[in-house]
Amino acid sequence: MDTQVIVVGAGPAGMMLAGELRLAGVDVVVLEKLARRTGESRGLGFTARTMEVFDQRGLLSRFGEIEVSDQGHFGGLPVDFAVLDGAHQAAKTIPQSHTETVLEEWVTELGGDIRRSHELLSVKDAGDRVEAEVRGPDGTHRLTAPYLVGCDGGRSLVRKSVGFGFPGSAATMEMFLADVKGLDLAPRMIGETLPGGMVMVGPLPGGITRLIVCERGTPPQRREVPPSYDEVAAAWKRLTGDDISHGEPVWVSSFGDATRQVTRYRQGRVLLAGDSAHIHLPAGGQGMNTSIQDAVNLGWKLASVVRGRMDEALLDTYHDERHPVGQRLLMNTQAQGLLFLSGAEVQPLRDVFTELIRYEPVSRHLAAMVSGLEIRYDIAAGAHPLLGRRMPQLRLTSGTGPDSSTEALHSGRGVLLDLGDNAVLRRRAAGWTDRVDVVTAAPQTPPDDGSLDGTAAVLIRPDGYVAWAAPGSHSDLPTALARWFGPAR
Repeated sequence: MDTQVIVVGAGPAGMMLAGELRLAGVDVVVLEKLARRTGESRGLGFTARTMEVFDQRGLLSRFGEIEVSDQGHFGGLPVDFAVLDGAHQAAKTIPQSHTETVLEEWVTELGGDIRRSHELLSVKDAGDRVEAEVRGPDGTHRLTAPYLVGCDGGRSLVRKSVGFGFPGSAATMEMFLADVKGLDLAPRMIGETLPGGMVMVGPLPGGITRLIVCERGTPPQRREVPPSYDEVAAAWKRLTGDDISHGEPVWVSSFGDATRQVTRYRQGRVLLAGDSAHIHLPAGGQGMNTSIQDAVNLGWKLASVVRGRMDEALLDTYHDERHPVGQRLLMNTQAQGLLFLSGAEVQPLRDVFTELIRYEPVSRHLAAMVSGLEIRYDIAAGAHPLLGRRMPQLRLTSGTGPDSSTEALHSGRGVLLDLGDNAVLRRRAAGWTDRVDVVTAAPQTPPDDGSLDGTAAVLIRPDGYVAWAAPGSHSDLPTALARWFGPAR
């Protein structure tokens, strides 16, 4: 074998997955056909859950000063995200190109093998290995590995080569996205619905303005090259009456509202993550965030299997947990598209949603859905409110140990939080300390929602989700440890 895992695609999902694998000591080769990053940024900022994920790995400081906001929207209707209980708000105006730079530097520091100008030509699952035919600067060659993960976007060659089912609906319209210099436009941060469509305006650093233009009735085109800025300016004028033709385009792109999801996230020794597994209208900026969270869910599981600690059945939990998340992503982006991009015929529906959003439980539900904070995996049976949910950031008093549950996850290992200084509990976990860090600490300020009231211990998976808690879990600690981390040594 040439490496332990081949990752195809050096976008956010591929880089995050490579970093997770390297944290666990797995050899990984990342194949990327582009010679260098394009600098283009379809995604801007992060949701609150992605902020938490980056914080769990100690990456937030690498982004520099982060502008955050508690204002968001659902289908163009304002929603107050301040009702959420997370430690972080959503980040705004961080270009995807910067995110990719930070992640690539992280992976390089961890010893990841990133091979640019290496284009995947074909993939074959040979039963005991995966074979990838690759064209690089020195010609065509073959790479082999036990597993390969396609993170190569909505037109994924991995998905097509291996024959993943990809049902859904084709695009019905075309929209333009452009970053432009030399414009002085009033911000329309959550977009504005107009008689002929929708426009969005967002200021970016460096005097750049981000434009999104959706003109109803424009059929999708299969383009070999990006649209011209003249097309964008013409559509803008038809919708708003304003002339922006004097602007200087930095880059221009188009996208549609196609909605598809693979039927399985794993097929033998080949897996998919990010846009390779699901495509959708980019409503609410959820695409990159969901892709990163796919990678964090998969990384530690794949590492455990590759290193021989767990049976490959653990990989099926990746599909079991992330496929429903993808389904809800497609559902909510379709709903937002109907609210945002339809004509006057849906105005009564917008009016009803506007009324409902005034109720805090509705705002909290919609905000949590878009932010990724609503996720609950079917991890374990029990009555504890945090089972299967993300671990909220808990400040700790632990002497020389980590000062928070978030810092405890920096290494990418499992964490057992002993909140009651229980020596018996620590002895029961002793057989797993090569994979799970045991942290004995007292909570400084428990969450306001009471989710940790009376809790003596919590087992947190490397992806930040709670796999066991006491009291409240129906299984004992050794059973939970073996379920997610393999047999005791």
